[in-house]
Amino acid sequence: MHEFKVYVPSSYDGAATSLIVMLHGAGQDADDFALGTEMNLAAESGGHIVVYPEQGTSANMFRCWNWFRPADQLRDSGEASIIAGITREVMASYEIDPTRVFIAGMSAGAAMAVNLAVTHPDLYAAAGIHSGLAFGVADEAFSAMSAMRMGPCAPLLSAARDAIGVRRAVPLIVFHGDQDTTVHPQNAEVLMQMHRNLMAGTEDARASVTTELGQVEQGYPYTRNTFCHGGGEVFGEQWLIHGLGHAWSGGDSNATHTDARGPHAAREMMRFFDTVADARYAAQSGGVLED
Repeated sequence: MHEFKVYVPSSYDGAATSLIVMLHGAGQDADDFALGTEMNLAAESGGHIVVYPEQGTSANMFRCWNWFRPADQLRDSGEASIIAGITREVMASYEIDPTRVFIAGMSAGAAMAVNLAVTHPDLYAAAGIHSGLAFGVADEAFSAMSAMRMGPCAPLLSAARDAIGVRRAVPLIVFHGDQDTTVHPQNAEVLMQMHRNLMAGTEDARASVTTELGQVEQGYPYTRNTFCHGGGEVFGEQWLIHGLGHAWSGGDSNATHTDARGPHAAREMMRFFDTVADARYAAQSGGVLED
């Protein structure tokens, strides 16, 4: 049994809104993760609902999501199925737009969010991955630790392709610190390589990449890569924060594994989520966005 907490914005009036599923990292719980990420503040401004599933010590002594176990990388079993079930339960309890359901996570929670994005592309419109790993790079604890510490040299795409079939690939926004010694930054490169290959298998292959260099005032510099289809629609962003360790970028440093000196990941994820959901709606409705 997995408990979860739900944040409902003050502006919620029963009208259909977005849902963000947030998966914490090792040693964290819903309250700590909500405080550190400041996702509730970002959601409040947009009137979105946020749900925080919690991993218990009975499932993992470090409160990590078991992203690396084969049973937890499948659509209809393990923790991927449990989190999808929590998502659907919240959707049934509130008025949620089914085209605007998103998932995000940090560290082990980010790796599990990748699992959900790959196995449930019909449920999640986009995913936010912070300090995470690609799908299928480990199948037990030892290989998981190896991937985290050294970074795999290439993504293992066969399992991802089997999981996704001919369905859509979920757009990703990825954050990673280049000084992360817990989850090697190479994992972000492998994740985006996997994502681009999956996208090439389900969409047109005329993708382009633009690079932007930025600097947080009195904080870290960063490199941001934006990936677009041939038609200009964004399907991925990769943020490398220079100087950031294994911590959520931006947010409240009173919580664990958070560094306020980086770009505000929660706000950037919310922007990305809205962008890809709006573009998908426009494509399905003939290119017209309603006010």
